[in-house]
Amino acid sequence: MSKPTSKDPLHGITLETLLTQLVEQYGWEELAHHINIKCFSSDPSIASSLKFLRKTAWARQKVEALYLQSHRPMTDV
Repeated sequence: MSKPTSKDPLHGITLETLLTQLVEQYGWEELAHHINIKCFSSDPSIASSLKFLRKTAWARQKVEALYLQSHRPMTDV
């Protein structure tokens, strides 16, 4: 019997990894432009952003959606 695989595209990716990759890709300024939350635009840091995102479901969902959009596998090519 094989182990069932998760259909969740974020399975195994921590919020910290996801956020770090977005910051590397976009930078804080552009990230704040995509997702208008204060922790990205006012003295941003990974630690303060993680603290906010872990407590704020709507903001975390926006970050996850941006990550999925920008890291979508190129399977349609």
